Amino acid sequence: MTAAAAVAAGLMTIGASASPATSATRTSAPPTVQQSLDQLVRDDGVPGALASVQTRSGHTRSYTAGVGDVVTGATVPRDGQVRIGSNTKTFTAVVVLQLVAEGQVRLGASVDTYLPGVLRGDHIDGRRITVRQLLQQTSGLPDYVNHLADDVRHYEPGELLELALKDKAHFAPGRKWEYSNTNYLVAGLLIEKVTGRTVAEQIHQRIVERIGLRHTYFPAPGDATVREPHPKGYYQESATAPLVDATEWDPSWAWAAGQMISTNSDLNRFFSALLSGRLLPKPQLDQMLTTVAAARPFPAGARYGLGLVSRPLSCGGVYWGHGGSMTGYETRGGVTENGRAANIAVTIQMNRTTTEHMDRVVDTALCH
Repeated sequence: MTAAAAVAAGLMTIGASASPATSATRTSAPPTVQQSLDQLVRDDGVPGALASVQTRSGHTRSYTAGVGDVVTGATVPRDGQVRIGSNTKTFTAVVVLQLVAEGQVRLGASVDTYLPGVLRGDHIDGRRITVRQLLQQTSGLPDYVNHLADDVRHYEPGELLELALKDKAHFAPGRKWEYSNTNYLVAGLLIEKVTGRTVAEQIHQRIVERIGLRHTYFPAPGDATVREPHPKGYYQESATAPLVDATEWDPSWAWAAGQMISTNSDLNRFFSALLSGRLLPKPQLDQMLTTVAAARPFPAGARYGLGLVSRPLSCGGVYWGHGGSMTGYETRGGVTENGRAANIAVTIQMNRTTTEHMDRVVDTALCH
């Protein structure tokens, strides 16, 4: 199985079926959320699904559906750990904005100010790309995932940057919006250069410890395990292909753009703390919430700030989060301005139709 194929898995049609067994939490769960998870298993063929909903008062209720292991039929662990993919980008952006608040980084400064000579390529020049453009996905940098090797292996950040620089810039900095993991790869390199510490250390010290995320971490180099109870994550090459256990495929290709592990309840705590001002001073939080129109992979109406996405709700207003797609797992969720939070995960990378169904589950949880 290839790393490049794993990245592309979310664009393929998922057709496997799974037993719609649910945990004991079903009887006490609001039927709208539970039935939505059951439907993801029954109709979309996800092996397992899990969600946590946090009320404005801070009370959390968790739900599960499907199985945590398609071989043994084991139940999905309640609020189990999953790979959270691009939700990692929000953590990375928070650290950069904390450095901005401390006067160590300026959003309007060029990347070259902090990483001199690092960004040079075909129409790529770090002297013309700002830190803000990295976080906002408006730099024009090509995405390194298009060049991942044919084997699932460990990658160093420098190797990923070399892959990205094989391509020409997609547009002049600031001219358009386009999602690229390379932006957050470079943001991670910037953090390490400015602080002299690893991205993992900075995220742990500045965010995880600060707000008490007990089940969230950035895996160490070479660590492909998931530490705590978790459902297995699966890869499927095509709609008719068998499910392959991808739980412990090396996640290093995602690095500062998507390598972290967490739980739905910890993600609720994180996004709630962020929106309430516990992680950033108001000027930097306001910058993070200043958005531009986004396109794929986000749904219609989504807007991208600095590592944070707003999506419209059917009941009015918006919710703030990010979402992530990582080998074996897909996650969606966020928090409303009135403090309600919800996150959902499924145990396979999904096609576009199913991710829309996941968005509807989040909408159901936040609107009812």
